[in-house]
Parts: sequence; C-alpha cells; structure tokens
Amino acid sequence: MKSLDIKQLIGEATEYDKKLSLEAKKPKSWCKSVSAFANTFGGALIFGIADNDEIVGLENPNSDAEKISEIIKTRMDPIPEFRLRFEQVEDGKVLIILDIFKGEETPYYYSGDGVLEAYVRVGNESVKATSTELKRLVLRGRNTSYDSQISTYKVEDFAFSKLRERYKKWTGNSFDEKDLISFGLANEQGYLTNAGALVADESPIRWSRLFCTRWNGLNKSGGTIDAFDDAEYSGSVLSLIDNGEAFIKRNAKLMWRKTANSREEMPEYVERSYHEALVNALAHRDYLVNGSEVHIDIYDDRMEIYSPGGMPDGSIIQDRDPLTVPSTRRNPVLADIFNRLGYMERKGSGFGKIIGGYEFQINYDESKKPSFRSDRYQFTVVMPNLNYNVPQDVPQDVPQDVPQDVPQDVPQDVPQKKESNPLEIQILNMIKKDSKISTEKMAMTLGISSKTVKRHIKDIGIVRFVGRGSNGHWEIIDD
Repeated sequence: MKSLDIKQLIGEATEYDKKLSLEAKKPKSWCKSVSAFANTFGGALIFGIADNDEIVGLENPNSDAEKISEIIKTRMDPIPEFRLRFEQVEDGKVLIILDIFKGEETPYYYSGDGVLEAYVRVGNESVKATSTELKRLVLRGRNTSYDSQISTYKVEDFAFSKLRERYKKWTGNSFDEKDLISFGLANEQGYLTNAGALVADESPIRWSRLFCTRWNGLNKSGGTIDAFDDAEYSGSVLSLIDNGEAFIKRNAKLMWRKTANSREEMPEYVERSYHEALVNALAHRDYLVNGSEVHIDIYDDRMEIYSPGGMPDGSIIQDRDPLTVPSTRRNPVLADIFNRLGYMERKGSGFGKIIGGYEFQINYDESKKPSFRSDRYQFTVVMPNLNYNVPQDVPQDVPQDVPQDVPQDVPQDVPQKKESNPLEIQILNMIKKDSKISTEKMAMTLGISSKTVKRHIKDIGIVRFVGRGSNGHWEIIDD
C-alpha cells in the first residue's frame, strides 16, 4: 500500500500514524498519538499496517476494536471524540481506522503509572507537551488566548501615545479611552489585558523585547565583539516595529544603476518583505515563552528574523508549501490591533507577501528566494541579500534609508507614463479611489516613506494636487 492509498483511506484527516497491531498491554505506545491528535488538529491511527506500509491486517478486528474503545475510555482524561471504522482491503485483510477529532477541552491527558501526560503533534511525531505547550492547551480549552487574558496592570498607570499617534495617522480619528475596552486592550474594571500591556508605551512584559545585530561575516562565530552594530529594544510592540525597521535601514545598503532615462534602485533587502516578517514575528510570537525574544540578525549574505514559538498548528514549515498555509493567529487581539493600525491584513498569510516582494526585484532569482524554518520552539524567516555576490553597475555605499519599491499585482487600466513602475501604478490606483488621500496614508499603506511617495508622484508626471491641506484633492491630468 502506498502513502497515497493511505491518504485515500483516512479521508479528511491530514495527520496519521500506523500500527502493525494493537498493543493492548502497552497502550501508551499508541495512546500518545490519541492525545496528540486531540490536542492539535485531529488525525487518524491505522491498525494493521507495518512501518514500510505493507498491509498486514488484524487477526481479530472486532475484539481489537472493543479493546481500543475501552482503553481510550479508561486511559484518556478527558475522553476525546473518536470514531472506529473497519476497512477491508486486498486478500480480505481488515484494518481498523481510529479517527480522533480535534478536541475542545484541551489538554487531553494519557493516564498511566500514576501520572498524567499530554502529547502534541510536531511534524509527523507525537511528543510530550512542554510546560509552555501545556499552558497554551489550557488556554485553548478555556476558549481564550494569552493576549486576551486580564493582567494585573491598571490602565491608569500606563500611557498609549504610540498607539494614539499611529491610530490618528492611519484612520484620521482620535483614539478614545473607551477604545481600549472595545479593542480588547482593557476591561471595564480598569485592568489591561496582556495585549494592552504589550501595546503600552512602557510595556511591563519584560520579555517582549527585540534584539538586533549586524554581524561581521556569514555567522556568529566572531561573537558580538566583532559585530558591526547591535541594539536591544523594549517597550511597546509598536515601538519595536519602528525601531527594528530603523535598525535594518541603518545597516542595509542601497545600490543603483543608471538607465536611459532614469535610475534603478537595487536594495539589499525588500522593505515590504522585512516589514511583513517583523510584524508577523511580533504579532504571532508565543508570549508564553518568557526566556526568549524576537531577534533580527543581519549577516553579509542574509537577514534572519527569529520568533519564539513554532507554527501554531504544530506543523513544520519546511514540510509545507508556505504559499498555501492559511493564516492562523496565536494572538488574535494583538493581530486585530495591528490590522486596525494598518500593519497587517486580516486575510491571508504573510508568507506570500514576503516572497512576492522579492520576486519583482532586479537581482532576484531562485537563489534569492526567502525561506522559512521552524520547529516546536521557534520560527525563522531567512531573507537573502539581493546584492550579495552580484556585480553592479554603480555601487552606492549609503544606508538603505530610501525605502524601495514594493510591486504587487495591480490593474492595468490605470493611465501611466511609458516607464512607470508597479509602485507608481499603485499610487495612481489609490488616488483614483480616493482623490483626497494624503501622502502619509499612501506611505503607510505601501510600507514606504512619505518622501518616497512624493518622489514617485513627481516621476509620474500626470498627477497634481489642487488646493491645500484637507480641502485639497488630487487630479490625474491625462485621465
């Protein structure tokens, strides 16, 4: 039997384990998979198949099914939802398929030898849950999350100037005190949620920090003493985003080359890509892990953004296609705040944006494609240096403080100059949609600076602003 046939057997289950036979006297050998499936996203356990996928079948499937049901009911606490079914295959051999459904009362423990043990799926293995994973399972069993939990910190003891400033810039509205409650940052009794504590100017959650290092070379072998630059940031997660991006721009170089009528910028790193990676690292990190921080490590040939905590569903990103991974939010309140402030979108996964930002760059090829790696403890985004070992026409040894273009798929019915680039098309689309949009809002939407927006508007040549301030509006001259 091939693995494809197994997939057909188990139907909707995405994870499975197989057993040659029922080990009734060693129930832990398979009950740990029952626990792991119930504690994650469900799965199937097939009895009667050898490790090499050979169909062996069961001698007494009816008796085995009764024993499986009885063992689950006596050894699992609480008892997960499960289903037993028989599958008759070649030569009349019979298999038992035990379907375990995703549980709502996590954690699901295996009870044996006087101890309770919970398991989780990591890749294709069932492993004993760590203390941090147990905390996460307890929260899920309560239908809640870390960031929505009420903290011991009082609203009156903290300021939210960063939040107010960003909210005003993004929405044009003032942030009221009552918004703290409606956004899930505080309760009516005046206490902050953990999300509120993370957003506060002087965040009291001490492990919410960002470590940044520009290493000398291709690894850390020289230690920080040989690093070109390093910094440690704490405070509001909003400040961590700003400080992290400023550090990257300070330590990344911009190169450019002349063309017949203009010049082409060639950044080492794509701003939209590292913005997305950094925001995701802070929004989706596991804040239950209090002995680690988000890291930005810049080497000669690449930049890595590390975040504590693996994939929320327990899978390994190396085993999956990042472009098909659905968006899963470990910290839904924090993710919602980032969305309200324009840092991230509610829909879809950020993996596509990180990869897509690179694909339109001049020096891009498959060797420069961003990659991802994870295990049960961490998630890392690796973004290659687009200019590493690539000869350039006109090298410019200047910091990358001029944000680069971030092309995306855009409609083609927008008037444009002969040599306008995708970023200019995006700007034109925004102006067509909202003639009163400010350059500041365009900049925040595109993840670039207002200075860069104004430069591209000048390059477009067919856009002008009529009037002043909020009373003015944009006109497309040739439209």
